[in-house]
Amino acid sequence: MAQLSLKRPIIFFDLETTGTDHVKDRIIELAFIKINPDGSRHRYVKRINPGMPIPASSTAIHGIKDEDVKDAPPFKQIAHELYNWMKGCDLGGYNSNKFDIPMLAEELLRAGVPVDFTERSMIDVQQIFFKMEARTLSAAYSFYCGKQMENAHSAEADILATIEVLESQLDKYNHLGTDVKQLHDFTSGEEMVDYARRMVMKDGHPVFNFGKHKGRKVEDIFTEEPQYYDWMMQADFPLHTKQKISEILNAMKLKRLTK
Repeated sequence: MAQLSLKRPIIFFDLETTGTDHVKDRIIELAFIKINPDGSRHRYVKRINPGMPIPASSTAIHGIKDEDVKDAPPFKQIAHELYNWMKGCDLGGYNSNKFDIPMLAEELLRAGVPVDFTERSMIDVQQIFFKMEARTLSAAYSFYCGKQMENAHSAEADILATIEVLESQLDKYNHLGTDVKQLHDFTSGEEMVDYARRMVMKDGHPVFNFGKHKGRKVEDIFTEEPQYYDWMMQADFPLHTKQKISEILNAMKLKRLTK
């Protein structure tokens, strides 16, 4: 079976949460598997007390109830340890670019951990599947691995299946290669500015990717409508989005001072 060509470790991870809102929902279970260039693997698997009730609709998906996490640590208690364990590693998962990475970034920022995944390659196994076959993780596992998933929506089971699917994908689509950066480029789509993709890069400039200003340069909007920045900072946007628009506004101010 094809193996990734690793120049540095890569962590595949999966999150189970109270819901899908990056701002309002919280992590209740996480599973991280670090694969080193020598092929060795290390696991970091924990349940988390989200500090809020777990909706029945979410429990119906992953099977985790309030009583299952009542004695678990809050995310803030493990945040620094986890982020340090992740240092220097590329990242991967299933639908990770749109869900797991933005959710993890929010939790880390809430815990006071400055997040920067800028230099990391990110492999979203779902995007390989969608671009080649277009199905769900369970279907992907059946299609590529010829097996039925057990314990689906357990974070660890899901991410173990994701790694196995990727390895089978690399066998099936050998033209993709095994280089992490190439797979990052293939699965990433538009270059994002913030992990929630409220902004993306276009022609070398951050542009809005939502709402009435979609497709317009962030700098142009902040120049024409300074109150738009204030509205975004006060609204329920992810913390990482607010961090990035603040960086853009500060760079604009610095540019004016140096003219």
